[in-house]
Amino acid sequence: MTNKPEGVIGITDNIEERIKEHKLKEYPKSFTAKYNCDKLIYFEVFENGNES
Repeated sequence: MTNKPEGVIGITDNIEERIKEHKLKEYPKSFTAKYNCDKLIYFEVFENGNES
């Protein structure tokens, strides 16, 4: 998630729920809420998070 062309990398096993959490700022003290990062710019699907 980002608010600019450069972003922060994260991993999740439920992309739909994670995007919803970011958009609704469910964790108001989080980095993405603090800096208003609410745009998904890229994602990849992996069988295992260790593959990323």
